[in-house]
Amino acid sequence: MARLVFVTHPDVRVEPALAIPDWGLSAEGRRRAADFAGSPRLASVSAIWSSAEAKAHETALILARALDLPVKVDAQLGENDRSATGYLPPEEFERTAEAFFAAPEQSFRGWERAIDAQERIHAAVRRIVAGHGTGDLMVVSHGAVGTLLYCRLRGLAIDRRHDQPHQGHWWSAELPALVPRHGWRPVG
Repeated sequence: MARLVFVTHPDVRVEPALAIPDWGLSAEGRRRAADFAGSPRLASVSAIWSSAEAKAHETALILARALDLPVKVDAQLGENDRSATGYLPPEEFERTAEAFFAAPEQSFRGWERAIDAQERIHAAVRRIVAGHGTGDLMVVSHGAVGTLLYCRLRGLAIDRRHDQPHQGHWWSAELPALVPRHGWRPVG
């Protein structure tokens, strides 16, 4: 049975002076993506879609090279819009992310509401799945929207306890029904 493989970018190079969508992978992130690219779990992937954000697109390109596939980009696969705050120091970011998940119908500090980000990622993945042929489909995106999508597909309330423990994880779901097979697993 074909499946969706939803992958989040691994470790990033934090550059506070740059817009967050422009951040790329760190050396460790590139290493982890390359390790995952060699996984036999990916042997049946026939198409790769990516967020337009640099860290996800860079991850997708590393995976695509190993699988000899092109990467298609869809901006609707992007992370929740946090441009209202830009870079936040780690402790402040964690508090803000907690509020994002805890009150999904509210915009905290100008961030995109969790329910809106969930609807956006769900619609994008549904559209991509509808146009997918055979084989496994890989989507390379981000942790928060990956968690929101996972919650939607499992029928769970939005809650950060379903979030990946840190950057660079994946989960899979049956195609075309999008029934999740398992929760987050590390890419390497």
